Order: sequence, then C-alpha cells, then structure tokens
Amino acid sequence: MMTITRRALMGSALAMPAIIHGTAHAQPSAIKLALLAPLSGPFARQGELMRLGAELGVEDVNRNGGIKALGGAKLDLAIADAGANVEQVTAATQRLAADRDLIAGMGAWASSFTLAATEVTERAKLPWVTLSWADSITERGFHYVIATSPPSSKIIPAALEPLLALAGKSVGKKPGTIACINDDTAVNQANMEPLRNGGFAKLGLKTVMDENFSVPLSDAAPLIQRLRRARPDLVLLGTTATSDSRLLLQTLTEFGLGQGKVPVIAPSANWGTPEMLKNMGTTYLEGVIGVAGNWSSKQQAALNQDLLQRSKEPWLIQDTLSLYGHVQLIADALERAGKADRDALMAALLATDTTEGPAKLFLGDRLRFEKNGRRANPVPAVFQWKGGKPLTVLPEADAEAELSWPQPG
Repeated sequence: MMTITRRALMGSALAMPAIIHGTAHAQPSAIKLALLAPLSGPFARQGELMRLGAELGVEDVNRNGGIKALGGAKLDLAIADAGANVEQVTAATQRLAADRDLIAGMGAWASSFTLAATEVTERAKLPWVTLSWADSITERGFHYVIATSPPSSKIIPAALEPLLALAGKSVGKKPGTIACINDDTAVNQANMEPLRNGGFAKLGLKTVMDENFSVPLSDAAPLIQRLRRARPDLVLLGTTATSDSRLLLQTLTEFGLGQGKVPVIAPSANWGTPEMLKNMGTTYLEGVIGVAGNWSSKQQAALNQDLLQRSKEPWLIQDTLSLYGHVQLIADALERAGKADRDALMAALLATDTTEGPAKLFLGDRLRFEKNGRRANPVPAVFQWKGGKPLTVLPEADAEAELSWPQPG
C-alpha cells in the first residue's frame, strides 16, 4: 500500500508513461485502486476517516485471499491528497488519471470536490465510487460514476418521514411545525430546496421560520429569539462550521430550548464526529438528531467492533464505513467481472444486485444501482446523541437505540 502526496505525484508524472508502457499487457499481480481524499486543509479530518476505511477494506480483501477470480491478485491502494479546494482536486485527479494501471477510484468527500474529480475520471473512463450526496453527480449523463448515498433532494425527506412517524407514536401527536436555520453555503441551500418546494407540505409540516445566516455566525441570539417566538415542534439546523453549530446549540440552551427540550435535526454526518463531542460536550449534544448517508448498524455489530479496534476510533461514522464498503463493492464487482478491465468492472458495478457481501456495509437490505450509477432506493441514516455517542435510531432494522422525543409539558 502506498500514499501519494501532491509533491510525489508531480515528481513522478514524467516517469509514469515509461512505467505504463512496460506493464500495460502484463497479467496484474495487484489490482490498483485510487483514493482521493482531503488530507490537508480544513477537511483533513474527514479525509483521514476516509483513508482509514479504505485501508481497512483493502487489508481485509487481501487477508481473505485477494481477488480469487484473478488468481488471488491483491488490491493496492494509491492515496492522493484532494487538498482544500476544487483547483487542487482537479490537479490531483488529473495526475491520478494519467496512471493507466488504475482500475477504479474512490472519493473525494465534499460534493463540489467529487463533481470536479469526476469530470476528469469520466474522460479517462475510470470507474469512480463516491459517498457524496449532490444529485448532479449522477445527472450529467456520465457512465463511470457510482454513488452509494441518498441524493441531496431525497435524503432529508426520506429521513424525516419515518422520524415524524416515530415521534407521533412517542408523544401521541405527529409534529406539525418546523423552524429552519441554515447557513448560506451551497450544500445547505441545496438540501433545503426540495423541502421548500413542496417537500415540507408533503410531510405535513408547516414552516413557521426559515432563516439563513452567513458563515461565521457572530451572534445567535436574534435567531433563537425568533425561533422561541415561533414555538415550532422541531428545529432543523443546517450548519457546516463547528463553531456555528456550537454557538446555536449553546444559545438554544441559554433560552431554555436546548438539551432535547425541542427536537433538533442536523442534516450532516459532521454532526456525529468525535470532534463535535470534543468541541461541544455531552450536555449540548444530548438528544440532537443527525442525518447521514450511512452509519453503524446493530446488524453489523461484530464487524463494527473489529473495525473500531483496528482503527482506534471511538466510533465509526459515514466516512469510514462507506469507504470500507466501497472497497468491498469494487472487490465483489471484480470477482464477477473476472478480469482487471475498467469497462468490465464498471459493467459489473452497475449490475450489482445483492443482499449479501457489500450490501452489509450500507443501511437497508439491498444494494443495487440505477442506470446512471445512483443507488436504487437508498436508505438514509438517522442517528441521535445519547450518553455521549451518536447512535443509529433509523432505519429501525439497523437501530442501535430507540429514538428519544421530548414529551409535551
């Protein structure tokens, strides 16, 4: 296994054609995969969690005999730094795509990063697997992209529908009003668009407050004052910066609305990271409900425990679990393809339809894909902070704990 930094990639770019020329027709002793993740800059922690998942996935495939249909060929992981912006992502992807020995790639976390990376990988006809949410990733007519998470337009509505039903059973009345506070970043505005355009109405929710703020938030008091006057049944907080999340939760508590007294929905996997606990503490986070593309499940408890011990992380979140699952998905497709060929691999990925193997690494009971590469009928993860940990509460089949909803009065 090797890690490729931006400097190393630049230094080897000129030598790469000679290497490719010498091995292009050789039977592979190893199957080369790429991981593109933000290993420097403000998103480096997410990149580190992705790296952990991919490395553990490769380790387990190789430990279990490699790709048996290819004579036990081992997987080899080339890791490249996506950096901190789209320009760095594009440059890193171009250097990766120049390596014709690569059979597939994974990454690059943020949807804007993945959109830029796949513009390059599509031209190179390099199969690419991602956990990013943006609908546009699979709506450009591309043929070499696989997306395993629910799309932005569906993930929050798909999470809210069963969540509201559970809440109704808990308190005897389904929530009817919602207050929304979102930062003005592209991802949160994209998440809100389908909800504002009829999504809330279909869920039986009336919006009593819908406010945006610019990052960073300097004073949350005016927003929370308006929220308290609106008296919503639940609150949706769309934030990307931990400092903004902390300030909003602290102010909610100061106004007597925090610590689970009013349900808080936070649509981002970042809300479930260990760093969020370090920055906020158990008191502020208790009861907060998060939404993500993937999360841990009671049905994979044994695997979770093994990965926890090897990763030395306090718990597993979307970034690690999905990347581990992506490696297993690619390995399964290679077994079915029977050869180390990009087109054959892509055809096998699109033909995936299973309840076993890689399906066990994602919530829901079946893993298959639509013609555009988007997962068919994806199931979002809903987790809730309980006793200092973000535990899965939906889907019910995967739930590690029961949803806690404030009782009226």
